[in-house]
Amino acid sequence: MNFSYAILKKQNFRLLIATRMFSNMALQSLSVIIGWQIYELTNDPLMLGLIGLTEAVPAIIGALFSGYIVDISTPHHVYKACITALILNLLFLLSVGGGFFSVPQGAVIPLLFLGIFVSGLARSFLMPAHFSITPQIVDKKDYASANGWSNTAFQVSVIMGPILGGAVYGFYGVSSAWILPISFMILALLCILNIKNLREYEKFDKKGRVIENIIDGWKFILLNPMLLTVMALDMLAVLFGGAIAILPAFAAEVLMVGPEGLGILRTAPGLGAIVSAIYLALRPMKIFTLQRMLWSVIGFGLSMIGFGLSTSFLLCFVFLGLSGLFDTVSVIIRSTLKQILTPDHMRGRVSSISFMFVVSSNEIGSFESGVAARALGLVPSILFGGIMTLFVAGITFYMTPSLRKHVFDENGISEAK
Repeated sequence: MNFSYAILKKQNFRLLIATRMFSNMALQSLSVIIGWQIYELTNDPLMLGLIGLTEAVPAIIGALFSGYIVDISTPHHVYKACITALILNLLFLLSVGGGFFSVPQGAVIPLLFLGIFVSGLARSFLMPAHFSITPQIVDKKDYASANGWSNTAFQVSVIMGPILGGAVYGFYGVSSAWILPISFMILALLCILNIKNLREYEKFDKKGRVIENIIDGWKFILLNPMLLTVMALDMLAVLFGGAIAILPAFAAEVLMVGPEGLGILRTAPGLGAIVSAIYLALRPMKIFTLQRMLWSVIGFGLSMIGFGLSTSFLLCFVFLGLSGLFDTVSVIIRSTLKQILTPDHMRGRVSSISFMFVVSSNEIGSFESGVAARALGLVPSILFGGIMTLFVAGITFYMTPSLRKHVFDENGISEAK
């Protein structure tokens, strides 16, 4: 077996994935805490969907120009500024949601949503900054392995963030729980501050107007059918198939468990994802095809249907775990193709556009889940989402016969035999 540990010998790479892990632990624990608190105050699944929409709107707006700013700036500095802004925002949320300051009861929810809005705007800079720093640390031949380890660190955060957030909330109360995301984000800042001696890479030529340069990023993606297809496929699959946003309602009404149970359920996709991420980090894929991604999306859709049909806590946990496993395979294929096919001077803009796709699938998908749950009911809305994911995979298969014949590797593209 050709296991790949060499990339972990690079200190800067270890610090980079630690930054991603701790920052996402903060955001994941924040998601559980704020979701449960808002549901406790409103008892309305639609409000859970509005959390996603409130984060998506500023994230998409910010992504219109965040990639350009990363390309003309120093990605490392942008990354540090984002983490700092998120720490300040978490302190604001702590003061409101944790009850450390006297806030009128009617103002708590609007102020929590204000914090979510600010978080979405700051996050729009995180992905392009991370994406642009990676080639300054990792050699091209190691992209697949690096993406595997990066996703492993990410999934550790997906596991630990929710379970710690739910456990502290359940056992010690909301005030103690709000301290968690701030602590994690401070650790992320310490890691990013210690990344030094980054290699130089091709700088962005600032000629032309800002709008023209931003549009160039869109042109690059629209004229690259493989990038456009994998990004759109991932976006639409998760947009309809994701059910994480309404887990607080599902945990309370179907499984009848509290925030501790919710925290455990939120870790299930991460556990499945970390299995596939570690395997693909140790045994990196050598080729990347649309066929593999389509099978991963189909597996994700079937897992969500199984979850929606389950009334057992254990079965729900298993199906959510499988959904994370299949989704991670898809993410690694998409991430590696994006690294391979994007030139250095366009990484910020391409990644910011990719972030818009991700936000559309996750946060707007959360809104879609809340609306569907209100209109159809919790279980029917989950089944509808899983079926729509399978439909998206089928349409993509039908519309991309030529792309399915291509095999990609770190050296370029070749026709499949």
